[in-house]
Amino acid sequence: MKALHSGRKLSVLLCGYYGEHNLGDDALLQVLVSQIPSDWDLLVTARDSDAVHALVPGVSTVNRRSLSDTIQALNRVDALVLGGGSLLQDGTSFKSLVYYLVLLWIARFKRLSILLWGQGLGPLQGRFSHFLVKQTLSGVSAVSWRDPGSMGLAQRWELDIPMVMGPDPVWRHPSPPWMGGNRLILCWRPTPLLDIKGWSVLLDAVDRFSSSGCAEVIWLAFHADQDASLWNELRSRDLIPERLCRRSLQMQAESLQQVQSLFSESALVIAMRLHALILAATAGCPTAALSYDPKVKAAAQLADLPWVDLNDALNADQLNQQWQSAMTAQPDGSQIEQLKHDAQLHETMLVGELQKLSV
Repeated sequence: MKALHSGRKLSVLLCGYYGEHNLGDDALLQVLVSQIPSDWDLLVTARDSDAVHALVPGVSTVNRRSLSDTIQALNRVDALVLGGGSLLQDGTSFKSLVYYLVLLWIARFKRLSILLWGQGLGPLQGRFSHFLVKQTLSGVSAVSWRDPGSMGLAQRWELDIPMVMGPDPVWRHPSPPWMGGNRLILCWRPTPLLDIKGWSVLLDAVDRFSSSGCAEVIWLAFHADQDASLWNELRSRDLIPERLCRRSLQMQAESLQQVQSLFSESALVIAMRLHALILAATAGCPTAALSYDPKVKAAAQLADLPWVDLNDALNADQLNQQWQSAMTAQPDGSQIEQLKHDAQLHETMLVGELQKLSV
């Protein structure tokens, strides 16, 4: 562990997928920053520093797209926090995995305290990736995992480090209460799991569901760079029924406040995006999941929300029935409140480890 200099304020580098115009990672950053003790200075990795400053005014940033700049930032801090998401994975690319492993090894060399907060582990597709991550994790200070699968893999590796597991930290994000409304909100993303037939069945179900009481269908692009093109792609293939087209409105998610306001006045949110699902559920909004990834299914199951696995064949009648049930079900917030309580575990780990450096 790095030797501390008396008489100065300690600082921490928060490293994650921040400033990438993804509202889910924005929510993670806001929760993480709220949990850092006030006597610490913050440095945040960001692609778009203006986007991060809008979330955390006045915070210092470093270009996350520059490995050399981020490495240099390690010279200015006492601790490194990998904050939220699933950063140690090679599903996006092996290059992305190497980026984080290099940072972790250099932080180890500099004897910094290294904390993994609200992390998922994997997917790791290659044996070499497994080996590298296992060896790297042996040198971190403490970890809070966000799901049982990640915790289980780390336990099978027999890592001799403090580890805990709790629900995704975004369950701790404050949400306005659900007021009700007549809008259907779709937080969808492109996915290779759906071919033309799959999209056709899904869109037919939405058309039929929304025609029975929803004044408007909002296609809410939760990740600006990935989701905004979905409507145009489906429209160009002539997959969206004309009645649904007339009822639809495309919107770019520009802030968490905007998204939460929309959720609080909706009839139902149908989410593929994990953190759209969580943010809607924390508000008490009727919510259903379309799972393109096991993490979405797992979150829906934890919250006792209806879900459909996009790996399975879709049935428009069953979808319509599920969504009708979700919209009209008597709300029971006890499960959500339990998740909010359990997700506090990430903060307990983080604050405890940082306080060790402050004494």
